[in-house]
Amino acid sequence: MDFDYIQLATGQVALLNEQLTFPPPAQALKEPNGLVAIGGDLTPQRIIKAYKTGIFPWYNPNEPILWWSPDPRFVLFPHELHVRRSLAKVLKKPNFQITFNQAFQAVISACANTARHGESGTWISSDMIEAYCKLHQLGYAHSAETWVDGQLVGGLYGVKIGKVFYGESMFHHQSNASKIAWVHMVKRLLEQGVELIDCQMETSYLATFGAKPFTRSGFLQMVEKLVD
Repeated sequence: MDFDYIQLATGQVALLNEQLTFPPPAQALKEPNGLVAIGGDLTPQRIIKAYKTGIFPWYNPNEPILWWSPDPRFVLFPHELHVRRSLAKVLKKPNFQITFNQAFQAVISACANTARHGESGTWISSDMIEAYCKLHQLGYAHSAETWVDGQLVGGLYGVKIGKVFYGESMFHHQSNASKIAWVHMVKRLLEQGVELIDCQMETSYLATFGAKPFTRSGFLQMVEKLVD
């Protein structure tokens, strides 16, 4: 694989070209989030190739596309899902309705537009929305939706390849709405034979559900076996 490289303050990083290839994730810059490459495009073929290689896109609007592979990776093994007692009580209430893949574009748009505590703006640009909607149409990207009285109040989306689900983002407009969608999605994925859920980078929110750090090398070994 021949790449041009650009020098950053933290080291050299590859510039992607028209070929659907990526540098090995082990070559990621040794900074917190593991930058692997810059540039390229958001075609379904490239995004799927990236996920299969243990890489994902994440960048700010109006900036070049950035591709990442963190070390450690934050993952959840579906059979280890932990649901707190207080949330378990909420899950039993009949006022929430759950669907899957019924409002994908609405979910990803809500993830982009919902304000988050301590954050300004969003990394989910119009180009990202268009790209993941294409992946949804091709059967790779999936959503879970939480409804109350016919109104979408929470949800999440991600990409499923083989027995791996790559979680991307979630939102809520009512308390617990995203948590309810998450629990139902994890249980659904477990029923479908998914063995690994990629949560990308560590958050205390997902840690409460049993997600934990995992070495990049261990993650890549699992992905190589499970995406086929």
